[in-house]
Amino acid sequence: MNHDPVNRPKHYTSHPSGIECIQITEHMGFNLGNAVKYLWRADLKADAIEDMQKAVWYIQREIAKRVGAATAQPKVTAAEGPGRIHWRPIP
Repeated sequence: MNHDPVNRPKHYTSHPSGIECIQITEHMGFNLGNAVKYLWRADLKADAIEDMQKAVWYIQREIAKRVGAATAQPKVTAAEGPGRIHWRPIP
């Protein structure tokens, strides 16, 4: 399969299952789909730990959404973005 950095980057098409991640994630909501995407491709890119941290960020965001804004509080570290904002329920 030819590498196309826009439409078919290598890390999109090189999963051992032969399945492209979008075939699964397009049936999920945004946050959960992104979490799965980062986990799916973590070992196919340079920094697997960073991708796992991004997945956690999206999962925490989904939890906060489901718990509700009134009962979730962001904990912000150095800068906003994946791996830097952590949501935790207010006890």
